Amino acid sequence: MAEPLILRVDAVQIIVPDLEAGLAFYRDKLGHELRWRNESAAGLAMPHSDTELVIQTALDDQETDLLVESADGAAQRFAEAGGKVIVPPSDIPVGRVAVVQDPWGNRLVLLDLSKGTFDTDAEGNVTGVSQNDA
Repeated sequence: MAEPLILRVDAVQIIVPDLEAGLAFYRDKLGHELRWRNESAAGLAMPHSDTELVIQTALDDQETDLLVESADGAAQRFAEAGGKVIVPPSDIPVGRVAVVQDPWGNRLVLLDLSKGTFDTDAEGNVTGVSQNDA
């Protein structure tokens, strides 16, 4: 049997029309702690999981981001297995990302954290990226 490709759910991205309104609802009313934020998104903690709830104003569709060791390797392996690469691997602030589609038309976002994780100030604003410990 092959090694599993997908390590875990990294984030569930939810579209909101306004970041402050999204924070007022998900953080202030529903109690999810702010981990990080930038101009168009905010990552919120889910207390029993490493998965983030990300409220987002820059995307058109809701998505689930799946963590893999390498977005490049995962996209290649996915295609070799019979899937299709919809968006080739590209850089994001914390690593690389690719969008793939399985043989049944399900769209999946595969990302790695090869560049690290967000650094934040006391208010949760992103100030940079720190390399993950190996």
